[in-house]
Amino acid sequence: MTESAKPVLASAVTADEASASSAGQQRGCASLATPSRQLARIHSIEDFRESARRALPRMVFDFIDGGAGSESTVRENRAAFERIRLVPSGPVDVSARMPRIGLFGREQALPIVIGPIGLASAFWPDGEIALARAATRHGIPFVLSNGTSIPTGKVMRAAEGRKWFQLYVPPDEGLLDKWLDQIDGEGYDVLEVTVDTAVPGRRLRDVRNGFSMPLRWTPAKVLDVALHPRWMFDMLRNGAPKPVMWEEAAASRPAATVSERNLSAISPRLDWHTVERLRARWPHALVIKGLADPRQASRALAAGVDGLVVSNHGGRQLDGAIAALDILPEIVDVVGGRIPVLVDSGVRSGSDVLKALALGASAVQIGRAAVYALATAGEAGVDRALSILREELDQAMALCGVRACSEVTRDHVRLAPWLSAEIRA
Repeated sequence: MTESAKPVLASAVTADEASASSAGQQRGCASLATPSRQLARIHSIEDFRESARRALPRMVFDFIDGGAGSESTVRENRAAFERIRLVPSGPVDVSARMPRIGLFGREQALPIVIGPIGLASAFWPDGEIALARAATRHGIPFVLSNGTSIPTGKVMRAAEGRKWFQLYVPPDEGLLDKWLDQIDGEGYDVLEVTVDTAVPGRRLRDVRNGFSMPLRWTPAKVLDVALHPRWMFDMLRNGAPKPVMWEEAAASRPAATVSERNLSAISPRLDWHTVERLRARWPHALVIKGLADPRQASRALAAGVDGLVVSNHGGRQLDGAIAALDILPEIVDVVGGRIPVLVDSGVRSGSDVLKALALGASAVQIGRAAVYALATAGEAGVDRALSILREELDQAMALCGVRACSEVTRDHVRLAPWLSAEIRA
């Protein structure tokens, strides 16, 4: 939201009070509910999604909820988890269960990482700090996005434990070196390099909503914002979030959508030579995010990376791409246990986490699940979402006869019976 939009929004409040429909007023009132009241009604990540849909203006909700093209990849990510079924197992003494894992030389309380979320403060004031604090409380890492709207040092000071940073490689090598020196000096010790954004995905919800940079205001957008007063007043009080690092790298020309503007700051020349340069330059753990081709896994090993995140960017890049969970076992087999392999794209429950572990993942990264919670109730919402995932994972472990994440194998899952029958036919 630009500074010039503030008086427009202020006048829109009066217009809303005078002429908004009763349904619109109910949505606005719901968005002003206190976090504790909202959280009392939240029992799953899907509940958080619905709450976020009510709390955010449509263009903001669609920015995080939507995907590329027809969004077939978004749907396929969820369908992949539905195709996999857990195998309950008993009797097993599961009176003591331990979801802790080791990752890159350190222990963490859950096999979950909050993945990078660009412009998190567009969903809740100081959103990056809220995510970092909630992650610290639950003993898991938070990956600060290169698209952060809060300076990296400020986020670092807000949290404890391991600090991860996600990097989009900029076209300017001098700027890349500057960023690496900055985050190294601030204490970030895991660098997660995203490699699946050579060109921007065409996200039709953003196109249809006119969610561009800079934002072009229309009466419909002003009214939509006015019908979400909590979000509107938060933005008026705190100012529009801006990607502080991308501003250094992005071209000054306007872009059709937010994703196109952001990705103008990313080099399309990123290849394995660039990764090797990063490996030589970065003294800590180096992770590649966005790998979905098993043929590239061998190159990653040869380049000396310390870990992989199997991902299709949550379906936000290539419409029609294979689900990350479906390709995970092939990449795990290529890696052969030499480095950790994480997976994201579609994780919505503790059972999903267990399914991913059974297919060879060392841990999962969550994105939208954390954003829905953040938009609902800020830090308290993220805390509640992580508690839900922890409880669901613990229950799934107990019912599958699993006492530790290290015990989970492919024997704990099967392809859905109706799909197995189709394959045999």
